[in-house]
Amino acid sequence: MTLPPLLQLALWLAARGIPVLPLSANKRPLHNCPTCTDVACGGRPNMKTPGPCTCPLPCHAWAAATTDPAVLTGPAWARAWQQAAAVGYHPGGAGVTVVDLDSADAVAWARASLPPTLTVPTTRGEHWIYRGVMNSSNHVRLNVDIKSLMHYARWLGTGSGTMSDLPAAVRALAAKEDTTPAPNRRRVASSSPGGGWSRTTDHGCRHTEGYVRTGLARGVDLILEHPESGAGSKAFGAARFLAAQHTRCPGPCHLDTLAQDLVDAAVQVGVPHAYATRAVTRGLAAAGVHLT
Repeated sequence: MTLPPLLQLALWLAARGIPVLPLSANKRPLHNCPTCTDVACGGRPNMKTPGPCTCPLPCHAWAAATTDPAVLTGPAWARAWQQAAAVGYHPGGAGVTVVDLDSADAVAWARASLPPTLTVPTTRGEHWIYRGVMNSSNHVRLNVDIKSLMHYARWLGTGSGTMSDLPAAVRALAAKEDTTPAPNRRRVASSSPGGGWSRTTDHGCRHTEGYVRTGLARGVDLILEHPESGAGSKAFGAARFLAAQHTRCPGPCHLDTLAQDLVDAAVQVGVPHAYATRAVTRGLAAAGVHLT
């Protein structure tokens, strides 16, 4: 019996030591089965919290990626391959790191800033693939993600060029932005953020103070809800959301004071000040706001 083309590709990759998994039409892993939904099963051995999951289905995204042909062609994965629209792979499991450049500007930046390496064209940009592994990190720059350990990428071909060793410049992009807070770190009060922002006559903001302060308070609270990890990413998201609300304002909206509140909140839960500032600045930039 002839195997589905995507399964044939998966077996070809697996034979070369690249752990693979089926992806859906929206480039995401197929949904977990009911037993594994919300990690109710305890997770796979390589997840953040190791657990006893023995599910034979391709649940848990990158953690399910495998090079075992018996698993790939087995009955438990047969339906997944019938539904699959692409093949994904686990870069870290293959010993590589993918710098995902998702725009022409990001590609231009990489060509000017990073050592040349194996390059694979994507729909909107390029994948730059380096030999070596590191922690994955999203939004290290505008339209730039790093995919390696605990992440998956879509297989888009063998690319062109010669693979280089993972450079320090890429590792520096993903410098850890979230740290475990020091013992007894005081939690910042979030009841009245935005003390430095007001809608004065020189503002071109179309929003009321109440609207702006409410949005800021929600962003600050979201950051404070992640004292162990993730605060830097939440600061990025909050900054991007807040900035997006002002894209139609005549301006100026003086968002620098709002940005400072987000930075302060991230610092209070243990994010180094430089990284917190960088996360917020990038979040604003992602919505087209650049502070001077």
